[in-house]
This record gives sequence, structure tokens and C-alpha cells, in this order.
Amino acid sequence: MQFTSLQQDNEIYNLLQAETSRQREGIELIPSENYTSGAVMEAMGSILTNKYSEGYPGKRYYGGQVNIDAIENIAIERAKKLFGAEHVNVQPYSGSPANTAVYFALLNYGDTIMGLKLDHGGHITHGLPISFSGKSYKVIPYTCKPDGWLDMDEVERLAREHKPKLIVAGFTAYPRAIDWPRFRAIADSVNAIAFADISHTAGLIAGKQLENPTPYFDVVMTTTHKTMRGPRGAIIMCKEKYAKTIDRAVFPGLQGGPHDSIIAGKAVCFAEALLPDFQDYAKQIILNAKALADALKNHGFKLVTDGTDTHLILIDLTTKNITGKEAQTALDAVGITANKNTIPHEPRSPMDPSGLRLGTPAATTRGMKEADMQKIAGWINDALANKNDASKLQTIKGEVKNFCLQFPLPGVK
Repeated sequence: MQFTSLQQDNEIYNLLQAETSRQREGIELIPSENYTSGAVMEAMGSILTNKYSEGYPGKRYYGGQVNIDAIENIAIERAKKLFGAEHVNVQPYSGSPANTAVYFALLNYGDTIMGLKLDHGGHITHGLPISFSGKSYKVIPYTCKPDGWLDMDEVERLAREHKPKLIVAGFTAYPRAIDWPRFRAIADSVNAIAFADISHTAGLIAGKQLENPTPYFDVVMTTTHKTMRGPRGAIIMCKEKYAKTIDRAVFPGLQGGPHDSIIAGKAVCFAEALLPDFQDYAKQIILNAKALADALKNHGFKLVTDGTDTHLILIDLTTKNITGKEAQTALDAVGITANKNTIPHEPRSPMDPSGLRLGTPAATTRGMKEADMQKIAGWINDALANKNDASKLQTIKGEVKNFCLQFPLPGVK
């Protein structure tokens, strides 16, 4: 027997309802999370999930691909237009597999790469010793200066010293805009492949609020959720000279059949990002982040680099007598979702670090503006100051809930 409705699976249905309530009644401040549109959700939950499509448009291993090929080609062309890319592969399942595919395509095991150290704002796929990237390649990590700003002089010095085959410019907890031309120049000076991971800022780039690295870099990878507001997935963009190598690495190198329903969702989110009002959205994300940063500073919070150019804020809690884990727990208790995070030159364990990472994409999608960021900063301050007072936390939670109910969840009936 097959269920005809999700309600027939009572356990899962009830948990989905509970999650809907949690999202509706709370403020989402994790910078890598966002809300998709109803149209993207419709594509992801569509009949396309029934189809198997190993290969690429016009070169499939199974029949019945006429509609699948058309959808994938549309996604590719929209992504090319959005980012000005020469070649796009829309099949990667997510960001980490996409980064792995880039390495698999362009490197030999044991080659030297450079990436930002994880506790300075990099990603596990940029050379963390216990990850695939760290185990497969010789990794030369670069870092941030004591003030939290990226040390580009160190990047240049290390590149000249170690002659890496590939340099990764990609960040998950760095709040400032990136000097893409300088990264490109450093890579050129040592004949390295320049690889940008823009998973966090792709929507801000597509919305023309931050500089686009695609013209400068050999390869650019981005996820399609986060600031893009699409499905959980990724794409790889590259110069035409790398196209065949990248495609072969994705399939059959590392993946089998692509997720056709997710590719359709990617196509829809690219169409949304090509609309004029997406630029307004991207601009508002940054305005909100700056407003939230200023309000937090007014409450005495110390921010890494003292602010932000993007959607992301990193709080240094060492002056607040609270750890990142304690802060995350206190905020969860009042309906504000954030994540603990390391800070540059982290003195504590990554499981209970000194930082808290915040972002404004999801709140902006719900329609919140600068004045709302002032309120949110106040609740953050009060929650952390009263982390051991259950009664006070419950009062704040009620205020947060009443506030959030004024802002409908996109894509949810």
C-alpha cells in the first residue's frame, strides 16, 4: 500500500507541523538558512522525483528524457545569465560534493592547495585536516589578522613560498567583502587555479550588491539555498577550458543520476533572482545586517572586524562572560535561531567556541527591515543577559512569537 497523503504517516506529519510552527513563531538568524518560494517548493516536490537521468542533456543513459533535458538546459542558461558564466553544471547535489568535484577534476591527490583556516572563517572542504580535502591534498591554510580581517599579505606570501596548484577563496564566517582581483593576481603570480566558493554571498552577487568573481576566476561554486533562496543544492561555473573536465568529475566521477526535481527548483530560483526586485532584496539583506550590527554594538557586543559588508555578523563573546554554546541555547529558548561559531584565533573548543554567527537573509525574506533589527538586537541582549532566568526567557519568547506572527512564512499556506 502507498500512502495517498502525508497525514497517513502520523509521526512524520506531526513533526512537520511542529517544525512549521517553530519557523513561523521564531526568528531565523543562521546566515546559511532562508525560505524558498512556494514555486521552488512545488518544483522540488514535483513528479520529476520519479525520473532517473544519468548523463547530461542530449547524452543520457536512459530514455524518456525530453522534458528533463529541457528543464536542465533552462537552468543552465538562467545561471549563465545570472552570473555571466561561460559554462555551468547544475547537477551537484550540494556544496561539499561540488567542491569535491572541483578538486577531483583539477587536481591530483597530494597536490598543494590553499584555503582559509576553518576557525578563521573557512569551510571544512577548504582543507580541514580530518576532511576529504585535508586528507587528499597538501593544505597550506591562510588566516585572518588579530583584528579579524583577512590577511591578504599572508595569502600572497604563502602562495609564493608553497606554489599551490589551486587557491580557494571561500568563506562561511567572514563578514567582509572579498578582493577578488587581488586573489586572481596572486593565483596568476604562481600559476595557480583560482577557485571561488561563493555559497554564502551568491544572492548578494546575483543581486548586484557585491562584486562578482566569475569574470576573474577559473572556477566558481555556489550553493543554491542561503542567499539565493533556492533548493538545497549547488552549481559549478567555470571557464570553457575546464568545462569537460568539470562535467566528467561530477558525472560519472562522483555522482550518479542527478536530482531532477531539485534542478527544476534551481531553475525557478534563478528565474526569481533575475527579476528586478531581487536586487532590492539583496540590498535589504545588507542594510538589515548593518543595522543589526550597529544595534548589537550599542548593546556592548564586540563584533569581529567591527561590522559587516554582507549578510553575516560574527560576534566575539569573550567580553560578555558567555560562550557561543550557551548563547545559542539561550536564544533557542526565546525562539531566535543562531549558531555558535569559532572566532579567529579561537581560544576555546569548536564545540563550545567563543563566537556566535548571525545572518539576515531569512528575516529579510519575511519582510523585516532596519527598525526590526533594533528589536531583535534588544531581545538577543536580554536573552543572553538572563540566560539562567527561565521566567524571563519565557517572557521574551512570547514577545518574539507575537512579533514573528506579523511576518508570514513564504511558501507556507
